[in-house]
Amino acid sequence: MSLSFDSFVLAASTATLDAEPAARDHADAVEFRMDLAADPFVELDDYDGRLPVLATNRASWEGGESEADEEARLASLERAARYDAVAAVDVELDALETRRGVSAAERAREADAAVVASVHDFERTPATSELRGLLHEAASVGDVGKVAVTTTSRSDALRLLEATHAATAWGDAVATMGMGEAGRHTRAVAPVYGSKIGYAPVHEDEATAPGQYDLATLARLVERLGSR
Repeated sequence: MSLSFDSFVLAASTATLDAEPAARDHADAVEFRMDLAADPFVELDDYDGRLPVLATNRASWEGGESEADEEARLASLERAARYDAVAAVDVELDALETRRGVSAAERAREADAAVVASVHDFERTPATSELRGLLHEAASVGDVGKVAVTTTSRSDALRLLEATHAATAWGDAVATMGMGEAGRHTRAVAPVYGSKIGYAPVHEDEATAPGQYDLATLARLVERLGSR
């Protein structure tokens, strides 16, 4: 399967691919959180869904639950990329700054999977210059540069949206979102300013990050704002 980030992609975030049928009416892809799954490769072996898969195996040091060492964790993403259904993999920017991470990205692309280079800040929203730098750096090493930050005020949310707009105007493919209640609306609004990926659980009580809307709600909001 293929996945183009030329336009906005709404991904249903889930720990199990069994959720794919319930996501079809609203999502463009499934973000499969391999780090939350009991046996991710059994699920990938059995997957016969219609939606392309964005495989994520989030490291514990960046908010995920993978306790595997870096070699094993990145190797699992390389293996996932070889599945026909997997159209993209998510690799942390910090990992992509190592030789092993670069190798993982190269092998994923050899398997025709795109690379989302991601950054998560669970403490703050960086200053504008830092945000722009992170977005540009991530977009330079990934097919999309993703930055998720913790927003605690409207000023934080505005700063994130401004950086999204600036990165897009510069020509970078980026995805942004503000985590937490103060930034919840950015998940719907950021696509207006160029954000290429949105994430939402099928059901709100299955959220994989703070402040997520459920899938149907986010799909409706994005469509009403004309970003999809």
